[in-house]
Amino acid sequence: MERVVGIGGYFMRAADPVALGAWYRDCLGLDADENGLWRQETGPTVFATFESETDYLGSRAQQAMLNFRVRDLDAMLAQLRAKGADVAEETQDMEGVGRFGWVTDPEGNRIELWQPA
Repeated sequence: MERVVGIGGYFMRAADPVALGAWYRDCLGLDADENGLWRQETGPTVFATFESETDYLGSRAQQAMLNFRVRDLDAMLAQLRAKGADVAEETQDMEGVGRFGWVTDPEGNRIELWQPA
């Protein structure tokens, strides 16, 4: 059986694509080239499904949530707060999995930040 070998892209609708792209670059350091290509570090990727009633993804209108791996969750959250980003106050620790925090981008998309264990 053939299988996928990785995530090839993540595509989002935006009222202002240029401004949203700049937010991801300036706040999260996602430095994609002119073609949108960004090389991520090697690491695990989680693929999970949730019940349709879950609040985990943020707004019920949001059908999917982007999760970024980070080296230092506390430093990333502090950086985002310093830039005026909408950062959730709570964080979550999952034994053996890692720590999680959340930020909402300017278009209202909830993003999860994961510091693997």
